[in-house]
Amino acid sequence: MRCAKHNVLMDQNEARRRFAEARVARMATVRPHGTPHLVPVVFALVDDVAYTAVDGKPKTTMALQRLDNIDATGQASLLVDYYHEDWAALWWVRADGSAQVLARDFSEPPLRRGCSERGRQEQVGIAIDALTRKYPQYVSEPPTGPVIAIGLKRWRSWESTPAPRDS
Repeated sequence: MRCAKHNVLMDQNEARRRFAEARVARMATVRPHGTPHLVPVVFALVDDVAYTAVDGKPKTTMALQRLDNIDATGQASLLVDYYHEDWAALWWVRADGSAQVLARDFSEPPLRRGCSERGRQEQVGIAIDALTRKYPQYVSEPPTGPVIAIGLKRWRSWESTPAPRDS
């Protein structure tokens, strides 16, 4: 009889798989004066970049604190988790990285834009495509607000009891 291990680090590939498949994450940023700011977001993972966008869901303002925080600090974290009354099934994955707000208004002619602006426009397209593939709600109403790109550099994960591995 094999004894189950509890409170172990999750396999890195399994952590990334669970992260990518998660439907919602909590995005943490820090206000310029140092206090935390946390919001739920939908997101898509493309390689090691997580994308989320400001969409048409009702908000009190479009001047969102998360955008200001990213502009000020250039950092963000995403946390996905699974809760169950059976605490042996609990797990979480957190990914931290450098973040940037990508504008959606590329109204200047392409010849007047620099390489970084063209690169950002391409990144916005990649983000919207990935978000639309993951969330069917975006097919008829794609996000129209700014896109946030988080280049994920540090991964942390935990699970109460590792899932049995296929032999």
